[in-house]
Amino acid sequence: MSQPPSIAAYLVDRAFFLAATAGALAIIALVVYILWEIGGQALPAISRSGAAFLANSQWDVQNASFGILPQIWGTLYSSLLALLIGGFIGITIAIFLTQDFLPPRIAVAFRTLIEMLAAIPSVVFGLWGIFVVIPFIRPAANWLHDSLGFIPFFATSLSGPGMLPAVIVLSIMILPTVAAISQDAIGLVPYKVKEAAYGMGTTRWEAILKVIVPTASGGISSALVLGFGRALGETMALAMLIGNANQISLSLFSPANTLASLLASNFPEAGQIERQSLMYAALVLLAITLVVNVIGTLILVWTSRKIAKA
Repeated sequence: MSQPPSIAAYLVDRAFFLAATAGALAIIALVVYILWEIGGQALPAISRSGAAFLANSQWDVQNASFGILPQIWGTLYSSLLALLIGGFIGITIAIFLTQDFLPPRIAVAFRTLIEMLAAIPSVVFGLWGIFVVIPFIRPAANWLHDSLGFIPFFATSLSGPGMLPAVIVLSIMILPTVAAISQDAIGLVPYKVKEAAYGMGTTRWEAILKVIVPTASGGISSALVLGFGRALGETMALAMLIGNANQISLSLFSPANTLASLLASNFPEAGQIERQSLMYAALVLLAITLVVNVIGTLILVWTSRKIAKA
């Protein structure tokens, strides 16, 4: 027979509740504190440059002329391209690991291997990109430039660091995030949905692509959004691979720059005025990343509730 909770159980429950509430409030307070500190140090640059800071393409320390339009372009362009590559591969891996294409032991080994990618330091990815990726893709990139140079995507040759090697490495770095969350989303689809699809006469791939994946589309979308947020904030690998050139170009082989690599490259030697502008750039990057991650979290929560009610 059921019994009312004891005093000890009640106290443990209340203590856990209070600890969880305090942790949540501490996280909110920490985010507010970070915004307050960065915003306070960026306030002189905000007052001095205003919205023109977002549209200016120069970063001239001598003349105190600062703008982050090329960095915003490079951040969004590289992240979107990496999301296209890493998102497709991550969703494909999630399908293969959850739909019994592999024996259980092999699937667990693959899942562990993919998760281990998240533990590799960013600087190691950067070194791998410099010594392996760039030499490997340079012949094909230069051939594309010589043959299809009239197309904006191949307008320049790849002589060293550039957008394409940075995108390739970045897509591998966001792969664990996309694959892990996509696996959870597909795994939450009730088995009766799959059985109903087979009962209607669908083939295996029709059931996966027309029933299971659309049912888990909300969770998969949140995985892509969170992977996009992960790509936006990547620093060291991109600083080593993207070329750090303040220019706006569609070419996959031309050097570019991102907000995170701008901060990593310029902050150690920055003077007071440049430091204030860098804080302004950090505030912009933080705002973009926070918005993307909040959207992804909301989509994931909404999807979980929707599937639970199915």
